[in-house]
Amino acid sequence: MASTDWVTVRGGGVFGLACAYEIAKRGVKVRLIERARIGAGSSGGTVGMLSPHVPEQWNAKKQFQFESLVMAQAFWDDVKAVGGQDAGFGRVGRLQPIANEAGVELAQARAAGAAEHWGGDFIWRVAPVGDFGDFVPVTPTGLVIHDTLSGRASPRRAGAALAAAIEALGGEVIIGEAEECGPVLHATGLAGLEELTAAFGKSVGNGVKGQSAILAHDAGPVPQIFADGVLVVPHADGTVGVGSTAERYYDDPESTDDQLEDVLNRARALVPALEGAEVVERWANVRPRSVTRAPMLGAWPGREGHFIVNGGFKIGFGMAPKIAVVMADLVLEGVDAIPDGFRVEDNL
Repeated sequence: MASTDWVTVRGGGVFGLACAYEIAKRGVKVRLIERARIGAGSSGGTVGMLSPHVPEQWNAKKQFQFESLVMAQAFWDDVKAVGGQDAGFGRVGRLQPIANEAGVELAQARAAGAAEHWGGDFIWRVAPVGDFGDFVPVTPTGLVIHDTLSGRASPRRAGAALAAAIEALGGEVIIGEAEECGPVLHATGLAGLEELTAAFGKSVGNGVKGQSAILAHDAGPVPQIFADGVLVVPHADGTVGVGSTAERYYDDPESTDDQLEDVLNRARALVPALEGAEVVERWANVRPRSVTRAPMLGAWPGREGHFIVNGGFKIGFGMAPKIAVVMADLVLEGVDAIPDGFRVEDNL
């Protein structure tokens, strides 16, 4: 592939920002164009859980996610060093309550899978809930799954940190509209899925609305908690992110309603330490979900010099470090390391 002096990235969510940052690190001028604001879509939320799928039935997708999660500490440390802003990343781990003896057996079997596939640096284990202080889930067995691979980041702080790092490397972050220069990488979330659907005459994905909230509770650097679809993530700024709904059908993408109140009530029941914590913000927006639910990566079929990075439903922040490397390799070097199942064509 011929060398290029410029790359344009469209979209100021975590995928677009991470790709622009990686490209700028390689000495190429980057122009990132975001029509509204950094984190205007689903990347501007409140939760920021970076966690793996269960370590069983291993495949290329899970390997890709594992490698990206392993990269996270160095990635966000580097972003802070370059741009001077902190994304609030911490590899705090995760707790999941175990409901019954069958759950204990399943968790122990998965611990063997983690030992095989994660190597020796990270663990998945069954542990007494009493090992973890006051910020813990209610668990009928008194036991939890504890994994040490999971991390957390503040979505908005992460977006600001990436934008600052891009500019520190000589890149441009433009809010509004601007001319495209060089190859164009489209990381435009729901609008991008709609554009692709129109271009190919068939649905390549859809939007799923999520409602979440921020609570005023300083839990410290303790593990995040997940159970029955409820995410509880203690952040470095003394707040806790709680989410999320998953709404296929909705009228107003940015409104909150009783569905969020139900999530908050379930979070308080799950984590008694949250009882009485003030809700300082309620948030909603729409997450892009590809047909395959996996990230959608690669060249735009039939559109020379244009590339797509989209999808990543619920796993965008965890996947972003490795996706950035893979897309930079593709755009700048013509090297295709996209795993099967992540390709644009897999959604067509």
